[in-house]
Amino acid sequence: MKPIKVAFVGVGTISKTYLDNITKVFKEVEIAGVCDLIQQRAQDAKEKYNLPRVYADMYEAFKDPEVDIILNLTRPYQHYEVSRLALEHGKHVFTEKPLGITMEEGDALVKLAKERGLQIGGAPDTFLGAGLQSCRKYIDAGLIGQVVGAAAFMICRGHETWHPDPDFYYQKGGGPMLDMGPYYMSALTSLLGRVDRLVAHSKRTFDKRMITSQPFAGTVMDVNVDTYTTGIMQFDLGAIGTLFTTFDAYYHTQARLEVYGTEGTLILPDPNFFGGPIQVWRPETRKYDELPLLFDYVGDMRALGLADMAKSMQTGRAARCGMQQVYHVIDILTGFERSAASGGWVDMKTPYERPAPMKKAELLGILDP
Repeated sequence: MKPIKVAFVGVGTISKTYLDNITKVFKEVEIAGVCDLIQQRAQDAKEKYNLPRVYADMYEAFKDPEVDIILNLTRPYQHYEVSRLALEHGKHVFTEKPLGITMEEGDALVKLAKERGLQIGGAPDTFLGAGLQSCRKYIDAGLIGQVVGAAAFMICRGHETWHPDPDFYYQKGGGPMLDMGPYYMSALTSLLGRVDRLVAHSKRTFDKRMITSQPFAGTVMDVNVDTYTTGIMQFDLGAIGTLFTTFDAYYHTQARLEVYGTEGTLILPDPNFFGGPIQVWRPETRKYDELPLLFDYVGDMRALGLADMAKSMQTGRAARCGMQQVYHVIDILTGFERSAASGGWVDMKTPYERPAPMKKAELLGILDP
């Protein structure tokens, strides 16, 4: 089959992993070209990865007849506009998380994609990796019995001590829920299915923060988003889940993800990664035992979801990181904000069915048909 060609809009920090994996791992996707507001970034990527071209701007990429998918690697508050323009120019879109920064943006993008007969999908794709796919197989096989609940925690003291440009994490479209929540909710929905309704409370602990990382050390940032959010979810299947995200707390580990069943408890890998250890506690052993990984893609495999979407375009099957996945996740994430603002339960309006589980690869980098 003819490879699907992708154009990058944005060649910032996250782009390196996409560039590495598309050029070295995933064999059914090719890079048509790259563009960035800072032209030198795009030129450097072209030279390092021997890419065909640098676009003058995103509009030149949109008009390139060779391009099938626009890979949107811009900042969160730019996702909507770039994705909208790409769809209007007749291009499929795969975007970094989140789909948009409001439910209204998500609604508009999904409506436009459907009207144009185009696909829109996005990150995170970590739930397609060996860690969470193995967990799904264990859960579906009944290892912990019937699922009764789940709990997810993302606890850190913010990004200003290490990120080279952390300001956007504290502006509209940022915050721990929209930034890190997609990893946890993509994992939980792919494992447990649709969220029916939720309730949440949030706060902003600090109005200002000082950057201590280079090159902006000493710069004081205004905080314009809530940075401490906790919520409760009711899943369609009857399970009750909790999600807690914060940039305000010191803690010994950033991630914790657990699923509770009638016959045991599963400790899942950090959903920010593709691999990681899996542990199970069952009453027979009364201790945590480590379980083996049963699938491929263990390292940093960003672009796995993009490659899967490309394969879906070639074969007609559903994309695992496709429209229904990113749409339901943005409904949940913004639902926490809507609930915190209203003080009550919020019903989810988006439909959702768990995407098909991954299949073992006969050749790494070739996705199942």
